[in-house]
Amino acid sequence: MKPDELINQVRLLPDSPGVYRFYNKDGQLLYVGKARSLKKRVATYFGNSKTLNRKTRQMVSETARVEFTVSASEFDALLLENNLIKEHQPRYNILLRDDKTYPYLCITNERFPRILYTRKYDRQAGEYFGPYSSVSALKTVLDLIRRLYTIRTCTLPLSEENIRAGKFKVCLEYHIGNCKGPCEGRQTEEAYNHDISLARQVLKGNLSVVRQHFQQEMENASAALAFEKAQYYKEKIELLDKFQARSVVVNRNLSDIDVLTVLDGSAYAYVNFMQVKEGAIVFSQTLEIQKKLEEPVEDLASMALVEFRLQTQSPNTEVISNLPIKLLDENLKNTVPKAGDRKKLVDLSLKNALELKQQRELLRAETKMRPNPRVIALQKSLTLPTPPIIMECFDNSNLLGSNPVAAMVRFVNGKPDKKNYRRFAIKTVQGPDDFASMKEVVYRRYKRILDENEKLPDLIIIDGGKGQLSSAMSALTELRINQLPVIGIAKRLEEIYRPGDPYPLHISKKSPALQLIQQIRDEAHRFALNYHRAKRKSTSITSLLDNIPGLGEITIKKLRENFKTISKIAQAGEERLAALIGKQKARLVIEEIKKAFHRAEG
Repeated sequence: MKPDELINQVRLLPDSPGVYRFYNKDGQLLYVGKARSLKKRVATYFGNSKTLNRKTRQMVSETARVEFTVSASEFDALLLENNLIKEHQPRYNILLRDDKTYPYLCITNERFPRILYTRKYDRQAGEYFGPYSSVSALKTVLDLIRRLYTIRTCTLPLSEENIRAGKFKVCLEYHIGNCKGPCEGRQTEEAYNHDISLARQVLKGNLSVVRQHFQQEMENASAALAFEKAQYYKEKIELLDKFQARSVVVNRNLSDIDVLTVLDGSAYAYVNFMQVKEGAIVFSQTLEIQKKLEEPVEDLASMALVEFRLQTQSPNTEVISNLPIKLLDENLKNTVPKAGDRKKLVDLSLKNALELKQQRELLRAETKMRPNPRVIALQKSLTLPTPPIIMECFDNSNLLGSNPVAAMVRFVNGKPDKKNYRRFAIKTVQGPDDFASMKEVVYRRYKRILDENEKLPDLIIIDGGKGQLSSAMSALTELRINQLPVIGIAKRLEEIYRPGDPYPLHISKKSPALQLIQQIRDEAHRFALNYHRAKRKSTSITSLLDNIPGLGEITIKKLRENFKTISKIAQAGEERLAALIGKQKARLVIEEIKKAFHRAEG
């Protein structure tokens, strides 16, 4: 689809809530977004590109087709967006789910149900509880249930017919008191299901219901002077209290609450989600999210809340957070507490997010400082005293002496540091003199480094052989920089030259050290060549336009800024040019360009 057709398609979008999808020319889904108004939201991508960040501009430049789905509300659009992102995982969308499969506890759909630990979620298999944030948390709950109730662990098919026929015998679990022998009919289905119903309350986090049951049973036994039985129930109550005491964070009256906090960063955001039942945290998870298009923190909070609630099947109707959350279900209440027990919960959630942020940033800093294996290999091959963490490489580019330029690329720990690439227009050298040009740019680069008191690189790489290397060393000597390791790489045989050594160093072509040098050299060559091409185009358009009588500097500047090249001016046609510079000048420019093309063909 042509750009004009795409913009027309955007203009026809409805002024309704919904989800929009950007596709590239190959039909690949690039991005899924939600909007209160599809028309207004999508139009922002195709207006003034200066208002968009770099990544968003890149996405829009790749977009060839826009599709949309209208929804009943903005919240419904958020749910649909979440599902589409999980299903297709578009390149420019953040994915909130991590790679882990969380464990669940399941009460099975069978006669005399079992309580199983599983990572597979299958609604047909039974009733699921969780997910649990760790296996240890799950095992703690499962251990509590098995100490409170006699739930079977065997896999026997306990149908009425099988039990009546006496197919099974009680096992060790029965003899040590962990099972009451339903396989031999020693426990009725009704009594067994009663235990299961109480175990279900524990799994739901409703410990007060279970405690009240044991309290009542203890009082009944005590009134009947059945003191051993009363002691049995008292021990169950103490077990419950001990379990709850380990996980209570605030008073037990706080129940059925979700907690969400978001800690924003430049490239990453950190989200913590907790579920609270009777003052106890029954689920907690913290995620690091890599931001793809510099998403606002408010959008991240809405997306994260929807995903976490779907993941945990949360029935809670209240969510507390560290910032207001938009796009909530109408049945869900959101507050940002300022004090009290709810504020303590939010602070605890934020602490979890902060812990993960500090941990990940420290890990990234350590990884960044740890030398890349290829850098270590290069240090050994060149016998350098320290790993060359910062490397700068220079290359010249010219065509028969025209438009001579040079470029420098910078690699940090074996990776391109593109924001510190530099381009040089040759100023003091006339004609195609690579040696003099190399000396000029090396001198200019490190004169500025010294003047601005910046850090010098650990290794300088010169694209060229002995001549270029000698020119670079001459510049460094004039600057009194004699301690820097410098090498030159000759293209033909990939020989490495070092100052003062008449013999080249040959590094194995399979060596990661040579491969790294080649990568840096090739990147410098690419960068220099692109700059040279751009300069040639700029020079050719300027020189042609300068020779057209009647065109002033302002008109030439307009044409150069709007079209960049002669061929683009020709493609634009007289009508578009007339709108920019007037009919008479437009006709004149088109005629001169035709003459230039005719001369080139002749």
